[in-house]
Amino acid sequence: MPDQHRLIVSPVITEKSSAAYQARKEYAFRVDTAATKPQIRAAIEALFKVTVTDVRTLVVRARRRTGGLSGRTGRRSAWKKAIVTLKEGDAIAVFEG
Repeated sequence: MPDQHRLIVSPVITEKSSAAYQARKEYAFRVDTAATKPQIRAAIEALFKVTVTDVRTLVVRARRRTGGLSGRTGRRSAWKKAIVTLKEGDAIAVFEG
């Protein structure tokens, strides 16, 4: 199992995720592809000192990518996203600022 800092790769900050954490206290994170829901729950609780009530995960599929004048094609790799719901009253400062 990777340690907690490597398990949570980065927060996902988009318009959709911003609306979700303002309305329903749901926070989105990019996580390690081998991470399980209990590992994600433990890492979020330890890193941010909050209480997690629910964890949902999904794998964002790989996409084809073209670019440049030469028309080179490539692929973005697949990655795993975790949507975490917190207990009422808890917040994560990364998303609030």
